[in-house]
Amino acid sequence: MNLRDRLGLCGFSGTLLLSAAVLLAIPRAASGAESKRQTQKEAPKASAPVAQSGKAGIIGKDGAPMVLVMAGEFTMGDRVFGPVHKVYLDAFYMDQYEVRTSLYAAFLRAIHREKPYNWQLMDLQADGDRPVIGVDWYDAEAYCRWAGKRLPTEAEWEKAARWTDGRTYPWGNGRLDKTKASYNWDGKRRWEGYRTLSLAGSYEAGKSPYGIYDLAGNVWEWVDDWYDRDAYKNSTTRNPQGLPAGEFKVFRGGSALSHPADVTAALRNRGSPTGRAITIGFRCAQSVPKPVPPPVRPVQ
Repeated sequence: MNLRDRLGLCGFSGTLLLSAAVLLAIPRAASGAESKRQTQKEAPKASAPVAQSGKAGIIGKDGAPMVLVMAGEFTMGDRVFGPVHKVYLDAFYMDQYEVRTSLYAAFLRAIHREKPYNWQLMDLQADGDRPVIGVDWYDAEAYCRWAGKRLPTEAEWEKAARWTDGRTYPWGNGRLDKTKASYNWDGKRRWEGYRTLSLAGSYEAGKSPYGIYDLAGNVWEWVDDWYDRDAYKNSTTRNPQGLPAGEFKVFRGGSALSHPADVTAALRNRGSPTGRAITIGFRCAQSVPKPVPPPVRPVQ
Protein backbone atom coordinates (compact mmCIF):
# COMPACT_ATOMS: atom_id res chain seq x y z
CA MET A 1 0.00 0.00 0.00
CA ASN A 2 1.55 3.34 -1.01
CA LEU A 3 1.60 6.46 1.16
CA ARG A 4 -1.33 8.19 -0.48
CA ASP A 5 -3.54 5.11 -0.28
CA ARG A 6 -2.59 4.60 3.35
CA LEU A 7 -3.46 8.18 4.26
CA GLY A 8 -6.57 8.26 2.11
CA LEU A 9 -5.22 11.04 -0.10
CA CYS A 10 -5.68 9.57 -3.56
CA GLY A 11 -6.48 12.35 -5.99
CA PHE A 12 -4.39 14.92 -4.08
CA SER A 13 -3.11 17.34 -6.69
CA GLY A 14 -0.47 19.17 -4.69
CA THR A 15 2.60 18.63 -2.53
CA LEU A 16 2.00 16.15 0.30
CA LEU A 17 4.09 15.38 3.34
CA LEU A 18 3.56 13.22 6.41
CA SER A 19 5.31 14.82 9.33
CA ALA A 20 6.31 11.61 11.13
CA ALA A 21 8.22 10.22 8.18
CA VAL A 22 9.03 13.49 6.36
CA LEU A 23 7.93 11.99 3.04
CA LEU A 24 7.57 14.21 -0.01
CA ALA A 25 5.49 13.72 -3.14
CA ILE A 26 5.96 15.53 -6.44
CA PRO A 27 4.30 18.98 -6.35
CA ARG A 28 2.16 20.39 -9.08
CA ALA A 29 2.95 23.88 -10.28
CA ALA A 30 0.40 26.40 -9.09
CA SER A 31 -1.26 28.35 -11.86
CA GLY A 32 -1.38 32.11 -11.85
CA ALA A 33 -5.07 31.99 -10.98
CA GLU A 34 -4.35 29.77 -7.99
CA SER A 35 -1.48 31.86 -6.71
CA LYS A 36 -3.52 35.08 -6.89
CA ARG A 37 -6.76 34.19 -5.16
CA GLN A 38 -9.18 37.11 -5.03
CA THR A 39 -10.54 36.24 -1.62
CA GLN A 40 -10.59 39.71 -0.11
CA LYS A 41 -13.42 40.99 -2.28
CA GLU A 42 -15.44 37.79 -2.40
CA ALA A 43 -16.79 37.45 1.11
CA PRO A 44 -19.65 39.56 2.43
CA LYS A 45 -19.28 41.44 5.67
CA ALA A 46 -19.26 39.04 8.61
CA SER A 47 -22.33 39.08 10.78
CA ALA A 48 -23.25 37.66 14.15
CA PRO A 49 -24.89 34.22 14.41
CA VAL A 50 -28.55 34.39 13.54
CA ALA A 51 -30.01 32.11 16.17
CA GLN A 52 -29.24 30.30 19.40
CA SER A 53 -29.22 26.51 19.64
CA GLY A 54 -28.95 26.01 23.36
CA LYS A 55 -26.56 27.22 26.04
CA ALA A 56 -23.51 25.57 24.51
CA GLY A 57 -24.06 26.36 20.86
CA ILE A 58 -25.07 28.79 18.15
CA ILE A 59 -26.24 28.63 14.55
CA GLY A 60 -23.76 30.18 12.16
CA LYS A 61 -24.65 32.60 9.40
CA ASP A 62 -24.43 29.71 6.92
CA GLY A 63 -27.02 27.74 8.91
CA ALA A 64 -24.50 25.25 10.36
CA PRO A 65 -24.75 24.42 14.07
CA MET A 66 -21.68 25.34 16.09
CA VAL A 67 -20.60 24.00 19.48
CA LEU A 68 -18.91 25.92 22.28
CA VAL A 69 -15.42 24.73 23.22
CA MET A 70 -14.80 26.19 26.65
CA ALA A 71 -11.74 28.22 27.61
CA GLY A 72 -8.96 26.47 29.48
CA GLU A 73 -5.93 24.22 29.22
CA PHE A 74 -5.64 20.96 27.33
CA THR A 75 -2.88 18.46 26.55
CA MET A 76 -1.44 18.85 23.04
CA GLY A 77 0.92 16.47 21.23
CA ASP A 78 1.94 12.85 21.86
CA ARG A 79 5.06 10.67 21.70
CA VAL A 80 5.30 10.96 17.91
CA PHE A 81 3.87 14.42 17.33
CA GLY A 82 5.37 16.15 20.31
CA PRO A 83 6.58 17.13 22.71
CA VAL A 84 3.51 16.73 24.90
CA HIS A 85 2.69 20.10 26.42
CA LYS A 86 -0.10 22.14 27.97
CA VAL A 87 -1.82 24.86 25.94
CA TYR A 88 -4.39 27.41 27.07
CA LEU A 89 -7.07 28.51 24.59
CA ASP A 90 -9.75 31.14 24.87
CA ALA A 91 -13.31 29.89 24.30
CA PHE A 92 -14.38 29.43 20.68
CA TYR A 93 -17.13 27.86 18.60
CA MET A 94 -16.51 24.96 16.22
CA ASP A 95 -18.80 23.63 13.49
CA GLN A 96 -20.51 20.52 14.81
CA TYR A 97 -20.18 18.87 11.39
CA GLU A 98 -17.80 19.13 8.48
CA VAL A 99 -18.98 21.68 5.90
CA ARG A 100 -21.52 19.87 3.72
CA THR A 101 -21.92 20.02 -0.03
CA SER A 102 -25.34 21.67 0.29
CA LEU A 103 -23.79 24.57 2.24
CA TYR A 104 -20.87 24.86 -0.14
CA ALA A 105 -23.28 24.92 -3.09
CA ALA A 106 -24.98 27.98 -1.54
CA PHE A 107 -21.56 29.61 -1.22
CA LEU A 108 -20.82 28.93 -4.90
CA ARG A 109 -24.15 30.43 -5.95
CA ALA A 110 -23.39 33.58 -3.97
CA ILE A 111 -19.73 33.95 -4.92
CA HIS A 112 -19.38 32.30 -8.34
CA ARG A 113 -16.07 30.75 -7.32
CA GLU A 114 -14.23 27.95 -9.09
CA LYS A 115 -15.94 24.65 -8.29
CA PRO A 116 -14.19 21.95 -6.25
CA TYR A 117 -12.33 19.09 -7.87
CA ASN A 118 -14.80 16.42 -9.12
CA TRP A 119 -17.78 18.63 -8.19
CA GLN A 120 -19.60 17.43 -11.32
CA LEU A 121 -19.83 13.93 -9.80
CA MET A 122 -21.80 15.19 -6.80
CA ASP A 123 -25.60 14.84 -6.66
CA LEU A 124 -27.01 17.42 -4.24
CA GLN A 125 -30.13 15.39 -3.59
CA ALA A 126 -28.16 12.30 -2.58
CA ASP A 127 -24.97 13.94 -1.33
CA GLY A 128 -26.12 17.22 0.18
CA ASP A 129 -25.36 16.06 3.72
CA ARG A 130 -21.94 14.62 2.88
CA PRO A 131 -18.82 16.75 3.41
CA VAL A 132 -17.55 18.90 0.57
CA ILE A 133 -14.24 17.62 -0.85
CA GLY A 134 -11.80 18.67 -3.55
CA VAL A 135 -11.23 22.09 -1.99
CA ASP A 136 -7.85 23.66 -1.43
CA TRP A 137 -6.92 25.74 1.61
CA TYR A 138 -7.85 29.01 -0.11
CA ASP A 139 -11.34 27.68 -0.92
CA ALA A 140 -11.86 26.64 2.70
CA GLU A 141 -10.65 29.98 4.04
CA ALA A 142 -12.88 31.91 1.62
CA TYR A 143 -15.96 29.91 2.60
CA CYS A 144 -15.39 30.40 6.32
CA ARG A 145 -14.88 34.14 5.89
CA TRP A 146 -17.99 34.40 3.71
CA ALA A 147 -19.92 32.70 6.52
CA GLY A 148 -18.61 35.16 9.12
CA LYS A 149 -16.25 32.56 10.54
CA ARG A 150 -12.63 31.44 10.08
CA LEU A 151 -10.64 28.24 9.86
CA PRO A 152 -9.72 26.82 13.28
CA THR A 153 -6.13 27.06 14.41
CA GLU A 154 -4.31 23.75 14.71
CA ALA A 155 -4.47 24.04 18.50
CA GLU A 156 -8.22 24.68 18.42
CA TRP A 157 -8.79 21.68 16.17
CA GLU A 158 -6.76 19.43 18.47
CA LYS A 159 -8.56 20.60 21.60
CA ALA A 160 -11.94 20.00 19.95
CA ALA A 161 -10.81 16.47 19.09
CA ARG A 162 -8.90 15.55 22.28
CA TRP A 163 -10.91 17.20 25.07
CA THR A 164 -8.65 18.28 27.97
CA ASP A 165 -7.00 14.94 28.71
CA GLY A 166 -4.91 14.23 25.61
CA ARG A 167 -7.04 11.28 24.50
CA THR A 168 -6.13 9.21 21.45
CA TYR A 169 -9.49 9.59 19.70
CA PRO A 170 -12.38 12.03 20.10
CA TRP A 171 -14.39 9.41 22.03
CA GLY A 172 -11.50 8.49 24.35
CA ASN A 173 -8.75 5.87 24.44
CA GLY A 174 -10.96 2.90 23.58
CA ARG A 175 -10.19 0.93 20.47
CA LEU A 176 -10.99 2.21 17.02
CA ASP A 177 -13.72 0.33 15.16
CA LYS A 178 -16.14 0.96 12.33
CA THR A 179 -18.98 1.96 14.68
CA LYS A 180 -17.08 5.12 15.68
CA ALA A 181 -15.58 6.52 12.48
CA SER A 182 -15.44 6.20 8.70
CA TYR A 183 -11.95 4.93 7.78
CA ASN A 184 -10.28 2.10 5.86
CA TRP A 185 -10.87 -0.41 8.60
CA ASP A 186 -10.13 -3.56 6.59
CA GLY A 187 -7.61 -2.16 4.10
CA LYS A 188 -9.94 -2.89 1.17
CA ARG A 189 -11.93 0.31 0.87
CA ARG A 190 -11.54 2.19 -2.40
CA TRP A 191 -12.94 5.46 -3.71
CA GLU A 192 -16.46 4.96 -5.07
CA GLY A 193 -17.56 8.55 -5.47
CA TYR A 194 -19.30 10.67 -2.86
CA ARG A 195 -21.06 7.63 -1.44
CA THR A 196 -17.68 6.67 0.04
CA LEU A 197 -18.21 9.53 2.50
CA SER A 198 -20.54 9.33 5.48
CA LEU A 199 -23.52 11.60 6.02
CA ALA A 200 -23.08 14.25 8.69
CA GLY A 201 -23.71 12.90 12.17
CA SER A 202 -23.59 9.21 11.21
CA TYR A 203 -21.24 8.16 14.04
CA GLU A 204 -22.90 8.99 17.34
CA ALA A 205 -20.41 6.82 19.25
CA GLY A 206 -17.49 8.66 17.67
CA LYS A 207 -18.29 12.25 18.60
CA SER A 208 -16.11 14.23 20.99
CA PRO A 209 -17.23 15.21 24.51
CA TYR A 210 -18.10 18.61 23.05
CA GLY A 211 -20.59 16.92 20.72
CA ILE A 212 -18.53 17.44 17.53
CA TYR A 213 -18.76 14.74 14.86
CA ASP A 214 -16.26 13.20 12.41
CA LEU A 215 -13.06 14.60 13.88
CA ALA A 216 -11.65 11.13 13.16
CA GLY A 217 -12.00 9.87 9.60
CA ASN A 218 -14.46 10.76 6.81
CA VAL A 219 -12.39 13.67 5.41
CA TRP A 220 -9.15 15.34 6.36
CA GLU A 221 -9.76 18.93 7.51
CA TRP A 222 -7.75 22.02 6.61
CA VAL A 223 -6.79 24.24 9.55
CA ASP A 224 -5.45 27.79 9.53
CA ASP A 225 -1.81 27.15 10.44
CA TRP A 226 1.23 27.04 8.22
CA TYR A 227 3.13 23.85 8.96
CA ASP A 228 6.05 24.13 11.38
CA ARG A 229 7.88 20.93 12.32
CA ASP A 230 9.01 22.49 15.59
CA ALA A 231 5.74 24.23 16.45
CA TYR A 232 5.16 22.18 19.58
CA LYS A 233 8.65 22.96 20.84
CA ASN A 234 8.69 26.67 20.13
CA SER A 235 5.15 28.04 20.08
CA THR A 236 3.51 30.01 22.84
CA THR A 237 1.45 28.03 25.34
CA ARG A 238 -1.44 30.50 25.18
CA ASN A 239 -3.58 30.77 22.02
CA PRO A 240 -0.83 29.72 19.56
CA GLN A 241 -1.40 31.02 16.03
CA GLY A 242 1.38 29.31 14.08
CA LEU A 243 3.88 30.83 11.67
CA PRO A 244 3.01 34.04 9.76
CA ALA A 245 4.01 32.39 6.46
CA GLY A 246 5.28 29.09 5.12
CA GLU A 247 5.19 26.54 2.32
CA PHE A 248 2.62 24.01 3.53
CA LYS A 249 -0.70 24.16 5.35
CA VAL A 250 -1.79 21.68 8.01
CA PHE A 251 -4.74 19.31 7.73
CA ARG A 252 -5.92 16.93 10.43
CA GLY A 253 -8.16 13.98 11.27
CA GLY A 254 -7.79 11.31 8.59
CA SER A 255 -10.34 10.23 5.99
CA ALA A 256 -12.62 7.43 4.87
CA LEU A 257 -9.67 5.94 2.99
CA SER A 258 -7.09 6.34 5.76
CA HIS A 259 -5.26 3.48 7.45
CA PRO A 260 -6.36 3.01 11.11
CA ALA A 261 -3.05 4.40 12.40
CA ASP A 262 -3.69 7.68 10.62
CA VAL A 263 -6.97 8.73 12.23
CA THR A 264 -5.61 9.46 15.70
CA ALA A 265 -6.39 12.91 17.06
CA ALA A 266 -2.73 13.91 17.50
CA LEU A 267 -1.55 13.07 13.97
CA ARG A 268 -0.36 16.10 11.99
CA ASN A 269 -0.31 16.21 8.19
CA ARG A 270 0.40 18.93 5.65
CA GLY A 271 0.35 19.77 1.99
CA SER A 272 0.37 22.54 -0.56
CA PRO A 273 -2.37 25.12 0.12
CA THR A 274 -3.29 24.91 -3.57
CA GLY A 275 -3.61 21.11 -3.48
CA ARG A 276 -7.05 19.51 -3.88
CA ALA A 277 -8.00 15.94 -2.99
CA ILE A 278 -11.10 13.77 -2.95
CA THR A 279 -10.52 13.19 0.77
CA ILE A 280 -9.85 16.71 2.07
CA GLY A 281 -12.58 19.03 3.33
CA PHE A 282 -12.86 21.39 6.30
CA ARG A 283 -14.98 22.88 9.05
CA CYS A 284 -15.06 26.41 10.43
CA ALA A 285 -14.55 28.02 13.81
CA GLN A 286 -15.62 31.33 15.33
CA SER A 287 -14.23 33.35 18.21
CA VAL A 288 -16.48 34.02 21.19
CA PRO A 289 -17.02 37.80 21.44
CA LYS A 290 -15.41 39.29 24.52
CA PRO A 291 -17.80 41.28 26.74
CA VAL A 292 -17.53 45.04 26.45
CA PRO A 293 -17.39 46.74 29.84
CA PRO A 294 -20.07 49.38 30.40
CA PRO A 295 -18.98 53.03 30.30
CA VAL A 296 -18.07 54.54 33.62
CA ARG A 297 -20.10 57.56 34.62
CA PRO A 298 -17.73 60.49 35.31
CA VAL A 299 -17.64 61.84 38.82
CA GLN A 300 -19.50 65.14 39.05
